[in-house]
This record gives sequence, structure tokens and C-alpha cells, in this order.
Amino acid sequence: MKLVIANKNHSSWSLRPWLLLTEFGIPFEEVLIPFGQTFDDPAWKRAITAFSPAGKVPALVDGDIKVWESLAIMEHVADTRPDLPIWPQDPTARAMARSISAEMHAGFQALRAACPMNLAWVHEARDRGPKVAADVARISAIWREARERFGSSGPFLFGAFSAADAMFAPVTARFTGYRIAPDSVCAAYCEAVQATKGFQSWRMGAFAEPWIIAEDEADEPVLTDFRSSLRRSRVSS
Repeated sequence: MKLVIANKNHSSWSLRPWLLLTEFGIPFEEVLIPFGQTFDDPAWKRAITAFSPAGKVPALVDGDIKVWESLAIMEHVADTRPDLPIWPQDPTARAMARSISAEMHAGFQALRAACPMNLAWVHEARDRGPKVAADVARISAIWREARERFGSSGPFLFGAFSAADAMFAPVTARFTGYRIAPDSVCAAYCEAVQATKGFQSWRMGAFAEPWIIAEDEADEPVLTDFRSSLRRSRVSS
């Protein structure tokens, strides 16, 4: 399989299926096509359209099959690998996992707009308005409920890592990067997702990228710039 993605520092949708495939040890070829200067760059759109009729990332090419949209890719992977617990095995847990993943796919626009994913930066905590606060409250409620009802066997939403965790992984990065202070349950969940080998590998790839996308560089004070830190360490070594 080929998974077509864009910049690791900025492309939250690319992270989701990449993390799923990586954490479940499913072999795939990564095809990274960097964004242009803007997300509407015509040359980038043409390059992506060769893999996805939607002209967006991510896209999965599995032989003659093309799948686009993160959630559809995850469902395709679940169909082709029934031996793996891509979704929770318990029907009640699986129903919730699919529901909250679809809610993530379609919702939380205020948080996305105010806090674009940028793994290289940590910003100061501040009030980002009632709509963002409402999104944060709903996400926190989802995480608490999943952990309370189904999370006793491990540190993830349904105990073991699943597609639902891959869907919410970029949200954990937003909580951390914008210093959104969740309760202890949600903070522990964010830490668990970001401690996975897959997330760590993706983040190091993001730090090493040279590309800057102005649209996803929040106009806020920056406490930490991991890209600069990485470059300084490479020079000094």
C-alpha cells in the first residue's frame, strides 16, 4: 500500500491513518508531497489529484483501489485486516469508537481554526473564546467517558490503541501545543498517545522539515520552537 501525505508538521489529517498503520505494524510506502506556499497551490493540487479525486491528503493506494478521507482509509484498513483490532472488539465499545471518530471527522471547527496543528511550536496559554472552550469541553467529555467505560485495560480510549486514538491524536497535539489545560484523565490520555513510537517518529519527522506554511503559523507568542532546537543540536554535534 501507498499512503500519500503532506507536511508532517501541519497535516493533521495525514497523521491519522499514518499513525494507525504504523502502530499496527502494517507495511506501507509513504509518499510525502509537501504543501505549496498555500493550501490552494495549483501545482500541489494537481500532484495530489493523481492519487485522490478530492485533491486532498491523505489518500491510500492499495493495488487498484484508491481510498481518500482519513476515516474511510481506516475503515478500508479494518476491512482488509480483520485479524487486527483496528476497532474495539466489544460491539458497544466499537459503536462508540466509530461515533466519536465520525464526530471528530466532522466537527470541532472552532478548535481547528484557532489552533492549527503545528508540532514544532508551543504557545502560551490564553483564552481563545467560547466556541473553542465548547469544543475543548466536548472533547474532554468524550475522552473521560471512553476511558471510564472502556479504558480499564490500557491507557487509550478503549484500553488498547485503536482507530479512535488515531483520529484524536492531532487533538492531543493541539492541547499540548496551545497549552490547553485538561483534567488529569485527559492529560494522561494526551501523554499516552504522544508516547507511542508512531507519534514520536512522526513528530521527529515534523521537526526536521524545512517547510513553513504561513496559514498554519498561529500569530501568537511562542514559548518553544522545537525545529530551531533540533537544528541547533545538529550543528553543535
